[in-house]
Amino acid sequence: MSKRCQLTGTTVLYGNHVSHANNKRRRRFLPNLQYKRIWDEENKRFVRVRLTARAIKTVTKKGLSAMLNER
Repeated sequence: MSKRCQLTGTTVLYGNHVSHANNKRRRRFLPNLQYKRIWDEENKRFVRVRLTARAIKTVTKKGLSAMLNER
């Protein structure tokens, strides 16, 4: 399964791990993905989605339908 948020599309970022001696090696920054059941008001049922922690906070504040409309 891909490491991608289903609402925001946030995915893996790449960068360098830099040691104290300034040695650089490639690393991956993984998104903080969580499974969450969210109530869909239009369909009157729960929907299971895989979201980042930031997207969960935004859905809690705005609502699922508002997030889908701005996408």
